Amino acid sequence: MNGPFILPVRDIVRKPGEMREHRFAVPLAEQWGEGIVSYEAGSEIDIDVRLESVHEGILATGTVDAEYVGVCGRCLIDIAEPVEVEFQELFAYPGEEETDFEVQDNHVDLETLVREAAVLALPFQPVCQPDCPGLDPSTGERLAVNTGAEKAAPIDPRWSALQQITDQGSAAERSATKNTEES
Repeated sequence: MNGPFILPVRDIVRKPGEMREHRFAVPLAEQWGEGIVSYEAGSEIDIDVRLESVHEGILATGTVDAEYVGVCGRCLIDIAEPVEVEFQELFAYPGEEETDFEVQDNHVDLETLVREAAVLALPFQPVCQPDCPGLDPSTGERLAVNTGAEKAAPIDPRWSALQQITDQGSAAERSATKNTEES
């Protein structure tokens, strides 16, 4: 069995208490994840794993370090963020019980385990910064970029009659000020 995620365990199979540690990087052959963020094909993920022999099988415990890319869910700019995710799974010896993961031909295949852990760690609503204000609903511009122009808040149409009263009051005030300046 060959592959970047397949690790030999021949020397620790059925020897409870034995342990091996592996640290390696794997370039992804295809994109992992769907949606607005994912791990790109060709990007590298770093895996640090400890394989321990126990009575039931081989216990794989480790971490995955990678970087996802995509767009901010609020302002739609490109983002790239690092991710570190932990995993732990028992690879059972064949024939004892029906399990999702088994030791096969004195090897363990970490691909499914690592893929599931990494993809589940992707954020559902990724943002470029925690307080990203998003886009202006009327202009579509990013609100995080200050253009320097102070914009008046839109007026609720239910209050428009009151706006007319304040407009009349400010017009009367301006004409009164103009009359006192002339005298």
